Amino acid sequence: MSPDAPSAPGLLAVDLGLRSGLALYGQDGRLRWYRSQNFGSPSRLKRAVPAVLHSAGPLAWLVLEGGGPIAEVWEREALRRALPVLRVSAQDWRARLLYAREQRSGGVAKDAAGVLARRVIDWSDAPRPTSLRHDAAEAVLLGLWGALEVGWLAQVPPEVRR
Repeated sequence: MSPDAPSAPGLLAVDLGLRSGLALYGQDGRLRWYRSQNFGSPSRLKRAVPAVLHSAGPLAWLVLEGGGPIAEVWEREALRRALPVLRVSAQDWRARLLYAREQRSGGVAKDAAGVLARRVIDWSDAPRPTSLRHDAAEAVLLGLWGALEVGWLAQVPPEVRR
């Protein structure tokens, strides 16, 4: 378990890819940590997923954006751990958190996600990034969507809303 992972089970959000965004939320609905991780190859990803889940500490939920073979690697490990998985498309979580004008294209949505993710980071008192990669920003928002979906937050916090 990482030193900043408390004992209460968290929610890990993963923006899937060989370069993945990761964000861990506590049951209070606040972001604990976030990062981008480059696995480099499918075989390295497959070997790394158990360690990533272990280092996140006890988990109550795994939230995945995307599908395909990479999602299957995460889902298999979650199943092995009896960890519930929520799988969602970017369009679905974006519809709940972004304005329609911010969803016109993938590039516009990624830019809007970066701005909103920084608000979540500030609201959560998480360490501010020097730079925030798109995959990490999207993982932060995916985790916020997950916290709303599982009932850890009743609504998007007013400090995060624009």
